[in-house]
Amino acid sequence: MTGKVLVIDDLLPNVKLLEAKLSAEYYDVTPAMSGAEGIEKAKAILPDIILLDVMMPEMDGFQTCIKMKADPDIMHIPVVMVTALSDMQDRIKGLEAGADDFITKPINDVHLLARVRSLVRVKLMLDELRIRDKTSLEFGLETSKHPESVIGNILLIDDDVVQSRGMEKHLVAKGHSVMLAQPTEALEVIAAHAFDLVIVSTLLADADGLRLCSQIRSQEKSRQIPILILVEEEERQLLVKGLEMGLNDYLICPVDANELVARARTQIRRKHYQDALRGSVEQTLNMAIVDSLTKLYNRRYLDVHLHNMVEQALIKKTELSVLTIDIDHFKQVNDGPGLGHHIGDEVLKQIADRIRNSIRTTDLATRPGGEEFVILMPNTNIKQAAEVAERMRNTVETIAFEISARDGKLSCTVSIGVAEINKAGDTSIELLKRADAALYRAKHEGRNRVVVSQSTVILAKM
Repeated sequence: MTGKVLVIDDLLPNVKLLEAKLSAEYYDVTPAMSGAEGIEKAKAILPDIILLDVMMPEMDGFQTCIKMKADPDIMHIPVVMVTALSDMQDRIKGLEAGADDFITKPINDVHLLARVRSLVRVKLMLDELRIRDKTSLEFGLETSKHPESVIGNILLIDDDVVQSRGMEKHLVAKGHSVMLAQPTEALEVIAAHAFDLVIVSTLLADADGLRLCSQIRSQEKSRQIPILILVEEEERQLLVKGLEMGLNDYLICPVDANELVARARTQIRRKHYQDALRGSVEQTLNMAIVDSLTKLYNRRYLDVHLHNMVEQALIKKTELSVLTIDIDHFKQVNDGPGLGHHIGDEVLKQIADRIRNSIRTTDLATRPGGEEFVILMPNTNIKQAAEVAERMRNTVETIAFEISARDGKLSCTVSIGVAEINKAGDTSIELLKRADAALYRAKHEGRNRVVVSQSTVILAKM
């Protein structure tokens, strides 16, 4: 995973060192030599993450972070403070200023890169939700606002009674609602209640904390709940593994009460913001822009949202791919003997379900009309998109559709066209045209195949 990183530090050797480490991992690094310059560049380039030094003249890192978190244009960008300060009070001060983490020099490269990847992953998801929120505004509908509330419902999974009771006391004192659970009952508790944050100890006596986190992530209801893990100081590899898994944050044991409160507040605030964005997209717009049969977005939403995605991809110089999918010989399903339009509707709904199960949460599936589907895939190049398309094509071909006619089964295939954005300059219309042209070639060359734009066949079904 790559992204744009803004490094703010008044010492050039520090900037060069971070730039070298991150560039080696294919991140695009922009330097800024002061807090004021950092804020200006953050607003100009909208990075995916900001690495911020604390000890700077005129405006230090704490003041810079406070100003950033007060600006609605950049307040959602993750900030990691990088500093030689190691005192717990400095760490807490940084978290209270709005920072997502506080990394002490000398920098552990593995920890730094794991943290950057973890926060960039969160930022990319927020970016996609924000673009969809902007699309809502262009339809003249009310959009979400960054919530002020930082009070939430917290689930604490820990078999250390003394530690868990102490954490509960400090969180409740700040207004949070806290529920304690043993590892064996955690999944049932999550299924029965709504939480804004789950805290999981990795020091469990009879359970694997990271495995439990993985199980929480695999459940549909709890997939979007932030997870904060408790780890021991010497278990850095465990911490890195957790961040690589996509867990949101961590606390070093023994737990400092103020750091616990600060990190919980950061995660709950972000969760409320994500919920507000999703509510704006998935509920407010539902009636206006969702296809009633498949529950995918319709042509109206596709046209506006693709325009916004292309615009953002060109500004940020990121990748964007489009798949256009057409069901082969669909007229025979609608008009064939013993079939009919109601069978066609059953197939369309099942195709939509298979598409949803084949893409990421950041991708957008649409049904512009008829038997055609279009998928928008941000941060995805044409080779990656073609691989997804081939898996999708294979799933449709090899798994029969369940229908309420004949013997209850029906076989179908799809043709798929793939195109990617031209970063030198592009429009949503031209991008979609190229995908449509690739789809036309797939149809012309025998159907049941994936074809990419510029007349190149990839992973074709022969």
